Amino acid sequence: MTKSISLDALWESATPTELVFNSDKLSHLPAAAKQYLEHAIAPGTQLASAVRLKMHGEIKLKNWIPFKAEQVICWNHGLIWSATAWMNGLPIVGSDRIIDGIGAMQWKLLGIFPVMVASGSDITRSATGRLQSESIWLPCVFCGDDVSWKVIDSSHLHSSFVVQGESAELDLTVNQTGQLKTFKLPRWGNPDGTEFRYVDFGGILEEERTFGGYTIPTRLRVGWYFGSERFESEGEFFRATIDDAVYR
Repeated sequence: MTKSISLDALWESATPTELVFNSDKLSHLPAAAKQYLEHAIAPGTQLASAVRLKMHGEIKLKNWIPFKAEQVICWNHGLIWSATAWMNGLPIVGSDRIIDGIGAMQWKLLGIFPVMVASGSDITRSATGRLQSESIWLPCVFCGDDVSWKVIDSSHLHSSFVVQGESAELDLTVNQTGQLKTFKLPRWGNPDGTEFRYVDFGGILEEERTFGGYTIPTRLRVGWYFGSERFESEGEFFRATIDDAVYR
């Protein structure tokens, strides 16, 4: 599978499983982790390997501009986020992706004139961090034996797992019903334009909805320097609402 794969082809590559969600198999997990998964996945729901999302929102490129996007996360291969944003009434069309260990960004004004093209090891590592954080839209990945959990207290969870060859250290906060409220992890990036390094990255999850047995965050604010005052003043760059989600 190459990095030039289309959104549709990535979706078709997902292999459905016959396994279904059974909370009895989570008895070995910390109580808060078990509560989160029982909130996020209805009993008997088929454990998916991919999700296809439709969303709209705003992205900050100096100023906030509107976008519409479609995204596929296929856990075995990666993700593609394909979007159109509008700057001064003109469309900027492109995608961010990480496929089988290769990350890339490509954006074109009017779909013709390149405005951002990026690839290489730093882009790949940063895109892997995005995939790690967006595991919250595919909560069945947290049911695997390859995920380890630590509980800080009844509302703070820490999960460790590996995806695309990179270790993720993902902090989650939940309320008393198991609903996700925030996520945070160290993500490779250079939000200030200097050298690439690990920077705290995360989001505030403001609403949720249920699609096909999965209850996921559907309104969120995301950015760098999460957990500090810099998040509000300069780190936040992405605000999105999920309009639809399909699992397979």
